[in-house]
Amino acid sequence: MDSNPATTWGIGNYSSMARRLMPVAEAAVAAAAIRPSDRVVDIATGTGNAAVLAASRGARTTGVDFEPVMLSLAERRATESALAIDWLLGEATSLPLPDGCADVVLSVFGVMYAADHAAAARELARICAPGARLVLAAWMPGTLLPAMGRVVGDYLPTPPAGSGPPSRWGDPEAIDAILASAGLHVTSAVSHRLHLDFTDAEAATALLVDSAGHVVAERDRLHAEHRWNDLVADLRAFVDRHGAVDTDRFVLTSDYLLVTASTDTVSPTSTEADATLQPGR
Repeated sequence: MDSNPATTWGIGNYSSMARRLMPVAEAAVAAAAIRPSDRVVDIATGTGNAAVLAASRGARTTGVDFEPVMLSLAERRATESALAIDWLLGEATSLPLPDGCADVVLSVFGVMYAADHAAAARELARICAPGARLVLAAWMPGTLLPAMGRVVGDYLPTPPAGSGPPSRWGDPEAIDAILASAGLHVTSAVSHRLHLDFTDAEAATALLVDSAGHVVAERDRLHAEHRWNDLVADLRAFVDRHGAVDTDRFVLTSDYLLVTASTDTVSPTSTEADATLQPGR
């Protein structure tokens, strides 16, 4: 797999953040109830968190991402774990996969970043086999990572036009509409909280900067404009506002929505409906 970055996702040290997101992949794979007989596709797989977990359960697994650097890292992980996973270069809005090829479709903080939300949802539906299960994780609006985007936005180029902010996929009403437009039916939407632990606020700030490729990509320009230190200072102030000291650790938290959906027209049970109103633990 080519290890030269094609997008800003391949710049910086995203893998350090991806390791901290592993509990979310674990929650998604558990919610999908993956069996060895399943064909699993992990969309916008990144460094392969969910794909590796699915393959470790014996499923025939494919990971798709549009960034070759990410796929190289994911492929290395799979090789080191002796897992057979197919890695494909492709966009969430035009997946290089045949119709009806997946029994389980996963995306953990991945498909939410597609520029065209409706097109991405249609692709999710297209690759689903009859009765397929979908599990998606997305940051909820206003939580840590979406809020960070507003802090650094003044320093970065205007992003390309799209269907809306990625956190629409973390809004229960919005994701219901996005998936329904493609004939997919939400069966559960549960909020969960991810805790990110650091030695101190400075370490937290460093991770947020170093793992954000779209920020790292602008570092030379911002240094030349004498604005890089301002960006870092603004981000440090943001971290101080959002973090908390817990004993000898500095903790940032961010809420995400874990959505399960199906190709079948099935109304959620009363238990599932109640669960959509309750935060995850």
